[in-house]
Amino acid sequence: MNDVIVKVNGLSKSYGKQEVLKHVSFVCQGGSIVGLLGPNGSGKTTLIKILTGLITAYDGEVEIAGEQIGALSKAVVSYLPDEPYFADWMRAKDALAVFHDMYQDFDYQRCLEIMNRFKISEKMRIKTMSKGTKEKFQLALVMSRHAKLIILDEPIGGVDPAAREVILDTILSNYQEDQTILIATHLIADIERIFDTVFFIKEGEIILNENVEDLRSRTNQSVDELFREAFKY
Repeated sequence: MNDVIVKVNGLSKSYGKQEVLKHVSFVCQGGSIVGLLGPNGSGKTTLIKILTGLITAYDGEVEIAGEQIGALSKAVVSYLPDEPYFADWMRAKDALAVFHDMYQDFDYQRCLEIMNRFKISEKMRIKTMSKGTKEKFQLALVMSRHAKLIILDEPIGGVDPAAREVILDTILSNYQEDQTILIATHLIADIERIFDTVFFIKEGEIILNENVEDLRSRTNQSVDELFREAFKY
C-alpha cells in the first residue's frame, strides 16, 4: 500500500458562530485520484484552503506527507485554483520562469510537452488566451510539479466538452504512483471516470467516503446519480 499523503483528524473551522467544517476526518493514499464533491457552501473551499496553507487557524490535526501544515507541507502541494492568477502582461514563458524559480520540483520539459498537447506556445500572452486556454495552461504548470499532493479546483469548468477529455487524459497520464490528486468539481458526470475514491461533503461534514468501484457495485448507480440523490439535485 502507498503511503498516506493526506491525514485529517477532527478538523473543525468556524467563522464567528458559523461552523463551516465539523470534525472532518479522512486519509488519502498516494497513487489515488480523489473527488471532493459537494454543493456551494458545503465547506469544500475552506477545506482546500486549509490543505494549501491559506487558512492557518482551525481546530484538529492536518498533515500532508507526514508534515503539519506549514512551510514544509506547502512545498509538497501543487494547487490549481478555480480562477486565473497570472498578470495579463505576462507571456507563457514568463509564468514558466516563475514556476521554475519558485519550485525545485518543477519539470520544465514536462510542462512544455503538456503545453504542446494543448497547442499553447511559450510566446502567447496571458491576455490573449481564452478562459479555457488559461485553465489548460495553469493545469500544465501544476501537473508538471513532482508534488506529493496536487489539488485541482474545478479543472474543467471553463472548457468545452471536447477539451474536457483531453484535460482528463492529461491528468491521468501525468500523475505519479506516489502522488495524490484531489479534485473539487461540480461536473461529476464528466470527470467521475478518473476517480478512485470520492468524498461527499454536506454542511461541513463528510457524509460519504468510499472507493468508487465499491460504491458503484454496492448501489448500481453512478457517482453523479448518487450525488444528485444526496443533495436533491
